[in-house]
Amino acid sequence: MKITALRADIVRLPLPRPILSATLEIRSADAVVVFVDTDQGVTGEGLCFAINGNRLEILRDMVRSFEPLLIGLDPTMAASFYRRAWTDIGFFGHAGMSVAALAGVDAALWDLRGRAVGLNVSRLIGAAATAVPAYASGGLWLSSSIEELQREAADFLARGFRAMKMRVGSRPVAWNVERVRAVREAIGPDVKLMADANQSLSVPEAIRLGRALEEYGLAWFEEPIPYWDHAGEAEIVTALDTPIASGETEHTSRGMLTMLQMKSADVLMPDLQRMGGPTEFIRAGHLAAAFDVKLSSHLFSEMSLPLLAAAPNAYILEHMPWFEPIYAERIELDGEGRAIVPDRPGWGFSFDLDAVRHHAG
Repeated sequence: MKITALRADIVRLPLPRPILSATLEIRSADAVVVFVDTDQGVTGEGLCFAINGNRLEILRDMVRSFEPLLIGLDPTMAASFYRRAWTDIGFFGHAGMSVAALAGVDAALWDLRGRAVGLNVSRLIGAAATAVPAYASGGLWLSSSIEELQREAADFLARGFRAMKMRVGSRPVAWNVERVRAVREAIGPDVKLMADANQSLSVPEAIRLGRALEEYGLAWFEEPIPYWDHAGEAEIVTALDTPIASGETEHTSRGMLTMLQMKSADVLMPDLQRMGGPTEFIRAGHLAAAFDVKLSSHLFSEMSLPLLAAAPNAYILEHMPWFEPIYAERIELDGEGRAIVPDRPGWGFSFDLDAVRHHAG
């Protein structure tokens, strides 16, 4: 089997309504869908994206730039592609656009290998579980009123989730506390509740807010300060009883290693795109395991699920529905709020090509 083509197309995925995080308004999660074709008719699929479509055309062109490194490659030699691609992007650096584009190609290659041998990616790696705890992340935004927060939380429970995440921000402590209290009252004491500050606080603000929220039993306090301040994160880890989750904005497994060495997070949550794809995501998971740190994920739920299922230190999957409109299948939960790993080959989730055409940008 040889690779014959790399295709990359833009899809526009507007959200049902704009949502507000602590740092920006999110109107769409537009994506570049990636296809790697072979001479035996097997195609692998991958994905990378940009919030609000910012620089999406540049991202698509960056993905396409990897085609000369792929043509004629045996997909089982994908590590040779990754090594050459890593060198090829060195001039621009191993962060930002270059690794985001690489992630889409690397994801398609992993999907291709799984499809070629009829195995889900989790089994291709060596699975540790057939289901992974999941938390609902597609709601409980700063733009929601307290009444809306409670309705959304109740809806997540009705859909089978036993964990969910809300957003907090650089508002008065009492304002944040009132909202967290309202959600906790709606879901009860036994459902995991996370809070994400989206890097909006200073170290003193994060410690002050974190202490005020400790009575509500948060499963974690996420990205309280700008992601590059790992020393500040470590200070917050030491100051609070609530676990700190971070890592989604850091790049590659090298960035994860720095965080682990500095003890800047109790839960590491690599982002598949900023890792540069599954290859580096898996390396990040191994590093976290070596430091006895729990592993979560950020976005890309359909592809992150098999990767977490192959990680013995997996903690919980972020379930974000942003890309559901272009997938033919949906993530299913068991009766305990866990995402079931499909036995379908590759990622186990395939693009709905009619939907891709419908959303073409």
